[in-house]
Amino acid sequence: MNPTLEPPLLEQVIEPRRHDLGGFEVDRVLPFQARRMVGPFVFFDRMGPHRMQAPVPRSTDVRPHPHIGLSTVTYLFEGEMTHRDSTGATQVIRPGALNWMTAGSGIVHSERFDGMRETGGPIDGIQSWVALPREDEEDAPSFEHYDVDVLPSGDEAGVSLRLIAGEAYGLRSPARTHSPLFYVHVEMQPGARVVLPAEYAERAVYVARGQVRCDGQQHDRGRLLVFRAGGAPEVQAVGNTRLMLLGGEPVGERFLWWNFVSSSRERIEQAKADWAAGRMRLPPGDDAERIPLPPDARATSPNPMS
Repeated sequence: MNPTLEPPLLEQVIEPRRHDLGGFEVDRVLPFQARRMVGPFVFFDRMGPHRMQAPVPRSTDVRPHPHIGLSTVTYLFEGEMTHRDSTGATQVIRPGALNWMTAGSGIVHSERFDGMRETGGPIDGIQSWVALPREDEEDAPSFEHYDVDVLPSGDEAGVSLRLIAGEAYGLRSPARTHSPLFYVHVEMQPGARVVLPAEYAERAVYVARGQVRCDGQQHDRGRLLVFRAGGAPEVQAVGNTRLMLLGGEPVGERFLWWNFVSSSRERIEQAKADWAAGRMRLPPGDDAERIPLPPDARATSPNPMS
C-alpha cells in the first residue's frame, strides 16, 4: 500500500489588483473574493514603489477619513508620511518604524506628504488592517508609534528580519496587539531560505521585491502566498528578495465596508450615519477638509469577511 501523501502546504496564491486612491495607485491582495482574511489581517495594500515629483500636490495626500473596529498598521520601506488623528496625535513615519493606530469605537486620521512636499522622492510601503476581537471593537481609540531601533531584529544565514508586531522566531515586538499574530519584514540574499512560524493557524508571505521558490514553483513580486494550517512552510529567495510574513489566529467573521470593519452590520450602518452627519471628530490642525462618504452608502451592504 502506498503511503498517504500530505497535501502541499501552499494553499492559495493571490495576484495583486490595482486600486486608484485618487493620488496614486496601490496593489491590493486582501481582502480577496476567495480569501477574506489571514489570521486577523483583513486588508493589505502595497503603496509603491512610486517616485513623487516635486512639489508633491496636496491632492496626493490622504485627507481625513474614519475607521472603526480595526487597527491600521503603517510601515514604510522608503519615503516619509505625516499622520494626524482625532486623538490629537501627530507623527512622522519613516522607513523601518511602525505606526499602529487602533480605531476601536471610532477614529479619524489623515496621511500627508508634508515632509516630501518640496523635494519629492520615492515612496514605498505597506498599509494593513488588523481586525479587533469582538470584545475590543468598541475600545477607546488610540495611537502608538515605535521607532525602528525598538523593533526586535535578527540576522542569520542570509536572512535579515525585523519583527514589526506580535511574536515569532523567539522575538516579541513591543507593539500592543489584541490577538495572537505575527508580522515580519524580511530581507533575503540569493538562495537563502526562511521557514514560517509553525505555531499559528493562518500564515502568508507577501513578495515585496524579487522572487521566491515554493513547492517547486517560482512566485514573483506582488503575490500573496497563503499556506494551510500545520507543517513548516519554507520559501527560498531567487536573487535579492524582500518579504512580509503575516498571520495569526482567526478572530471570526467580519463585515467590511469602505473604511469600516465590524462583526456587526448594524454597527457599520451607524458608522456611516455618524460620518455623514459630521458626528466624528476631525484631527486637530487638519480639520478643514475630509473624504466624504462614498455616494453608494445607502445602497451598498457590507460583505461578510471570514
